Amino acid sequence: MAKDYEALDFFRDEGLVDDPYPYFEAMRGRCPVHREPHHDVMMVTGYDEALAVYNDTDTYSSCVSVTGPFPGFPVPLEGDDVSALIEEHRDKLPMSDQLPTLDPPTHTDHRALLMRLITPKRLKENEASMWRLADGLLDEFLAGERGEFIGGFAAPFTRVVIADLLGVPDEDHEDFADALQGRPRSGNTVGNTGSETLAHSPLEFLYDRFSRYITDRRREPREDVLTSLARATFPDGSTPEVMDVVRVAANLFSAGQETTVRLLGSAMVLLGDDPELQRQLRAERDRVPNFIEETLRIESPIKGDFRLAKKPTTLGGVAVPAGTTLMVVNAAVNRDPRQFTEPATFDLGRANARRHVSFGRGVHSCPGAPLARAEARVAIERLLDRTADIRLSAAAHGPAGARRFDYVPTFILRGVTSLELEWTHAEGTTR
Repeated sequence: MAKDYEALDFFRDEGLVDDPYPYFEAMRGRCPVHREPHHDVMMVTGYDEALAVYNDTDTYSSCVSVTGPFPGFPVPLEGDDVSALIEEHRDKLPMSDQLPTLDPPTHTDHRALLMRLITPKRLKENEASMWRLADGLLDEFLAGERGEFIGGFAAPFTRVVIADLLGVPDEDHEDFADALQGRPRSGNTVGNTGSETLAHSPLEFLYDRFSRYITDRRREPREDVLTSLARATFPDGSTPEVMDVVRVAANLFSAGQETTVRLLGSAMVLLGDDPELQRQLRAERDRVPNFIEETLRIESPIKGDFRLAKKPTTLGGVAVPAGTTLMVVNAAVNRDPRQFTEPATFDLGRANARRHVSFGRGVHSCPGAPLARAEARVAIERLLDRTADIRLSAAAHGPAGARRFDYVPTFILRGVTSLELEWTHAEGTTR
C-alpha cells in the first residue's frame, strides 16, 4: 500500500530524518512548488523553480532563512506587500544579526567584509597549511586500525582550518575546541517548535572572543590576519562597527565548520561502502574534485533554505501570496530528474554534478564554498594516501546492503552524527 506522504509532517516526523528522499519525490510528483499542509510552507523541489527563488531578492526575503516557519513572524503578515513589516520587525526574528538572514543592501555590505577575508590569495595560503594540519590530526586518528571519524578527525580538522583562516592565535585553539564541542546545532530539532530553542544566538563564545580580537587589533595593529579583518571596510570606504565584523567572522567559523563536517561524513560513507569507487579514486586522483561535487549533489549538507515572499508572485505556475514561507529544498532540487539523469544514483563521472545547489545560488550563495571544497579534497586525498583500504564498521553500522546510521535530527542539516571506520595502513606509513 502506497504511503500517504501528505499526512507526514516533514518538520516534526522523526521517520523522515533517516531517509527524506521518498517524501521529496512525492512532493515533486504533485508539483515542484507544493504547499505542505502542516505548517503552510511552500516546498520548492524543482531545479528551475529553486533558481528562480534564489536569484530574486526583490520578491523573496531571507529574513527567515535559518528558522523557517518556527517560531513564526512576530505580527500577522497582511497585505499585498509585506516589505515594510519585515523591516519593522526584522530584529525580533531569531538569528536576525547573521549574514544568511540579511537582505540587500545590508547583506551586500556585510558580505563584502567576508569576501575581503576569503580572497583567492588567502585561500591559497590557507590551503598550503591544510596538508600540514590534516597530517597532524591523522597521525593521531590513524594510530590504530579503527576509529570514529566525525569526532576523531572531521570536526577537529574543519575547526583548525577555519581558525587558521581567521588567524585565531594557536594558544587559543584549545579554548575554541572546548567551548564549541557541545554547541547547539543549526536549525530546529525535529519535533521542537518552541521559540526558546531559537530565541538566543548559539554564538556567544565566538562573539566574545572575536570582539576582543578585533578591538585589540584596531588599537594595536599587527602583521596578522585578524588585523586585516579589523581593518576591513564596507564598499563605500566606511569603517564597520566592531560587532559587524565579529558577526561575519563568527558566522564563517560556525556555519562553515558544520557544513564541511557533514560533507566529509557523507563522502566517507560513500567511500567506505563502495570498494570499487574507492579503488577508482586511489588510481585516478584527478577524479576527487568531481567525487566531492557528486557527494554534495546526492547528499546536500543543508537540506534546504527558507525565504519569505514579500509580495504576490507566481512560481512554477503556482500562485504565491505575499507573506508565504517557502523552503527551497536543496536536497530535493539536487535530485530533480529534469536536471540530473538517474538522480538517485551516485555517478562519479556525472558531467553536470557541479550544477547542484548545495551551496545555494545568487547573492546568498555560500561564500565559503571554495574553502569547503579545498578542505574536503585535502582530507580525502590524505586519507587515501595514508591507507590501503577504508571500510565501514559492520559492528557499528551493519553489513553491506543493510547499513545503519544516525543522522543529525534537524530539518536543516543532513549528515551522520558518528561514523565508525576501519582501515589498513598504506605500506611504508607509520602507525
